[in-house]
Amino acid sequence: MKTKNAIYAAILRILRPLIRLLLRHGVPFGAFADLAKRVYVEVALEEFGIPGRKQSHSRASVLTGLSRKEVLRITRLERPDDTETGSRYHRAARVISGWVRDERFNDGTGDPAPLPVEGEGATLSGLVREYSGDVPHRAILDELLRVGAVERTVDDKVRLLARAYIPVAGDEEKLEILGTDTACLIETIDHNLKAEPGKAFFQRKTMYDNLPDEAVEELRRDLAMRAGKFLEQADRRMAERDRDANPKSTGTGRRRAGIGIFWFEDGRKGGR
Repeated sequence: MKTKNAIYAAILRILRPLIRLLLRHGVPFGAFADLAKRVYVEVALEEFGIPGRKQSHSRASVLTGLSRKEVLRITRLERPDDTETGSRYHRAARVISGWVRDERFNDGTGDPAPLPVEGEGATLSGLVREYSGDVPHRAILDELLRVGAVERTVDDKVRLLARAYIPVAGDEEKLEILGTDTACLIETIDHNLKAEPGKAFFQRKTMYDNLPDEAVEELRRDLAMRAGKFLEQADRRMAERDRDANPKSTGTGRRRAGIGIFWFEDGRKGGR
């Protein structure tokens, strides 16, 4: 009973900021309920089967508490598709990451060099071809200009202004980040809840609850800079072993892994 109460309390804390976001974007409860039911059914069907037996709608009904009729209805709902949004986000992010860490596109001091769009040597078109596949470099340039990540120089080159791809407020890409980053954090917590000693994933935070307003402003800027530098180092380290970024990397299997750092603060001022 204590475990169930702890789970329910955790759900309420998770849902409050999520529901606030949903209400702000005009998502009614019925739509959220259908999405929640859909995930319940999908997880039951895909991850909680009995070994050696085909998973059934009846078993999904038992696991989820939904009627078999409701399980069938939910599985027939059209799935929201954010493939285009996710692809645009990841392609732009990969281009910036390559620009920052790939020495071929640096200025000799370790910083990203201003690049001509086309031509000989290091160019933006070459960078996009290297890190974003067959997407036209003009499309990536337009996207990076749109979000303020780059600027045109007087000699018609492109200069990198932001060392990470941060979509503008309200864009679909930021909502895509909501799904991917929050899911990654919850998956890590879920793993650690059931992990054997020594097998837990790295998951830490540091927090103080009596900081003056001025200190929060100062710390937000300072720690964001430090976190950005660390993540650039982490990106270089991981790129060494990723077989897309470094075809010389060897090994078996195909795994997805990453590390995230999160700054958080509440909106209250002046104490509790």
